[in-house]
Amino acid sequence: MNSAALLVDAFGRIREVVRDAVEGLTEDELAARIDPDANSIAWLVWHLTRIQDDHLADAFDTEQLWASDGWAARFALPFPRRATGYGQTSTQVGEVRASAELLLGYHDAVHARTVELIGSVTNADLGRIVDTAWDPPVTLGVRLVSVIADDLQHAGQAAFVRGVVERRATS
Repeated sequence: MNSAALLVDAFGRIREVVRDAVEGLTEDELAARIDPDANSIAWLVWHLTRIQDDHLADAFDTEQLWASDGWAARFALPFPRRATGYGQTSTQVGEVRASAELLLGYHDAVHARTVELIGSVTNADLGRIVDTAWDPPVTLGVRLVSVIADDLQHAGQAAFVRGVVERRATS
């Protein structure tokens, strides 16, 4: 297995967890919060997908699908176009409402772009500096691992929330 195949596999696992957390739920179920300040499935999936879109576009010097493919307009969220969810308030988290189709459509588009971008990454590419705002500067390898780790955590949180939502529905 080479670097590109390893990365494709890791991002594919995120996609699987996201699909399992979202498929078959209503917009209300996706927006449900287990307490007034908790993150909803909709927010978690939107946020993890925005981070992946934002960070990979930056690392590979390309446009974010959020803007270039019209996802921002389709979601019609009351946030600045560049918002990714980072640092949002509880009220803002509650404003993320979307259908399963919309969430999965955006995630699938970002996943396809991700696979396209990382499909030819070599070991040598992983050492390329992609962000000099940090000390030490961030390499492509570190950025990709960071996105994978963050996305898997949020996808797992979404799966947990789904379990709570489903248990509430049957109690």
